Amino acid sequence: MIKGVHTDRAPFVRFSDGTEPPLSQAIVSGGLVFTSGQGPLDPATNEMPADFAAQATQVLSNLVAVFEAAGSGKDRIVKCTCYLSDRKNFPEFNRVYREFFADSSPLPARTTVVAQLVREGVLVEIDAVAEV
Repeated sequence: MIKGVHTDRAPFVRFSDGTEPPLSQAIVSGGLVFTSGQGPLDPATNEMPADFAAQATQVLSNLVAVFEAAGSGKDRIVKCTCYLSDRKNFPEFNRVYREFFADSSPLPARTTVVAQLVREGVLVEIDAVAEV
């Protein structure tokens, strides 16, 4: 059975014309949770930090909020795919990521790529997979 996940504890950004994007925040299937890419928008304030480290931290928090809504959590993340808008942010990303997952063993598998991100001002986006 495939189940969609939605939570107000993570952003679900509508398009400028007010329509919803054609995606789910996450899908639960086969004992796993697959998230859509999570960005750095704070769901409480609808603001996006300008600082890279603050964006990375917010993205990771949004990711965990989606996993928790699906009945999972940070300790069950098995794979992250990370997208950075600029290679120069890679060392800082590693620092934030390492601190965020400091209490996780083993660390999730991870792929990090440099990409042109769709939304203006977004410096980092992450999608991930976790066990339910």
